[in-house]
Amino acid sequence: MKKTLLVLLLACFICLMLSACSLLKQDAASLYKKEIPLEAEIALPASIKANAVAEIKVSLHQNGEEVNNADYVHFEVSKQDGSAKRVMEVADKQGNGVYSIKKTLSSDGLYYVKVHASYNDSIIMPQKQFIVGELSEGDLKYLQKDLPQQEENHEHHH
Repeated sequence: MKKTLLVLLLACFICLMLSACSLLKQDAASLYKKEIPLEAEIALPASIKANAVAEIKVSLHQNGEEVNNADYVHFEVSKQDGSAKRVMEVADKQGNGVYSIKKTLSSDGLYYVKVHASYNDSIIMPQKQFIVGELSEGDLKYLQKDLPQQEENHEHHH
């Protein structure tokens, strides 16, 4: 009997302790900081030629408002085949939430621009693919490697 009473008291004590750990307020999640993500839109010229200056821009927004004082905005431009040296370049502030760099790319091919940006403890690194001049056979194969193979269909439709 004493053993049963002891087990019952222990169970009640554990339940009491667990209930004390439960949320007292239903809106407790609202007490935590909610991050509002930084958003970026990368803009490239319609056509980029090798050995010509191209302006690459990014427009930053947070909570629907332009970000004019980002903690940092860096651009990293790289070539798909790895032949272009990857260098982080500090962006110029244009105003209205727009940051840019001017870049001369020395050869045709498939490139990537990655933007590294931070504002109000939100860090983003969006990336965009672009073409300079003409694509090589290697670039074309790279772009097609993940495409699903089309099946030839020899059925006749009536």
